[in-house]
Amino acid sequence: MISDGGLRERLATAWGLDRASVEIHNGGMNSATWFVGQDGVRWVAKAVAPAARGSFTAGLAVAAALDQAGIAAGAPVPTRDGEVVVEVAGIPLALLTWVPGEELTGSEADQRLIGATLARVHRALRHVSVPGTEHFHWVDPHAAHLGVRPWVRGAVTAAVEAYDRLAPRTLTWGLLHTDPSPEAFRLAAGTCGLLDWSVAMKGPFLYDLASAVMYTGGTACAAPLIESYLADGPIPRPEAERALAVMVRFRWAVQADYFARRIATDDLTGIADATGNEKGLADAYAALRPYNSVSTGGCCLGG
Repeated sequence: MISDGGLRERLATAWGLDRASVEIHNGGMNSATWFVGQDGVRWVAKAVAPAARGSFTAGLAVAAALDQAGIAAGAPVPTRDGEVVVEVAGIPLALLTWVPGEELTGSEADQRLIGATLARVHRALRHVSVPGTEHFHWVDPHAAHLGVRPWVRGAVTAAVEAYDRLAPRTLTWGLLHTDPSPEAFRLAAGTCGLLDWSVAMKGPFLYDLASAVMYTGGTACAAPLIESYLADGPIPRPEAERALAVMVRFRWAVQADYFARRIATDDLTGIADATGNEKGLADAYAALRPYNSVSTGGCCLGG
C-alpha cells in the first residue's frame, strides 16, 4: 500500500520525524498500520483506502473529542501545518497517539471493564457532533453481494426487518464506535482506553453494546459486560431488555453483509487468504441460523 521509503519521507516532512523507527503492524482488516518511534516516544501510523478518506477523517475527529474528554482513543497528531490526514502516493495517512496497555479478553473481569469503558465513552459522546458524521445504518438487503450464498440475503433481510420493528428512533442515539471488540480496549495502570475510531457514525448506542456482546459469546455469556454497562451507561434498562437481543441479531447480519461483500469482491485486506473471509461468513451463518425457526423477543438481563 505505502512503501517504507514513502512512509518515512512523509513522517519527516509532515511531522518532523526524520529519525523515526518504523515497524509494520497491520493488525486490522480495513487498514495498514505501522508502529513509529523517535526519541522514546511512540505513535501509530495508519493508512486507509482512498475512498475511505472522508469517514477516516471523521472518525479521527471522534477520537480527538474523546481525548479531550480524558479517554484514551488514539487521537490524531496534527502535522506541522495543522492537518490531520495527509497523502502518500494518493493514500490517506494519519499519525495517531500511542495508547499503552494490554488488550482485553472475554474474561469476567475484562467484561466488566469493557462494559464500564463503553458506558463512559457513550456518555462522553452523547451530545458530540463532528463534520462528516454518517447515519446508521448501511445494510442494504437488496445489495448484489448478498447473493454470494443462498442463505445470506434472507437472513440479512429478516434481521433488518426485526431491527425496523424496534422503532429505532425510540432508542438512545449518539456517536458509535461500531466495532468494540475486546482487542480494541487497552488497559494500563488501571485506566482503559478504546482504539480504532474509523468512522463517525450516529446510531443507537445499543449497536455498540450488541457488538461487544457478540464478541464475548452472546447475551447468555455476556451478563457481566451487560450489567456493568447498564450500571453507568446512557441506555435505560427497559430499552436493553426490549431490544438488545434483536440488535445482537442485527449485528450478526452486519457480519454476514461484511464478509459476503469481501467474498464477492475477493477482498483479502488484512488476511492471509480467502479462508479468513469464509470463516467470518460461516460464523455469521451459525449465529443467524437459529432465528430461522425461533422468533426473537427481548433480552433477559440479570438483576
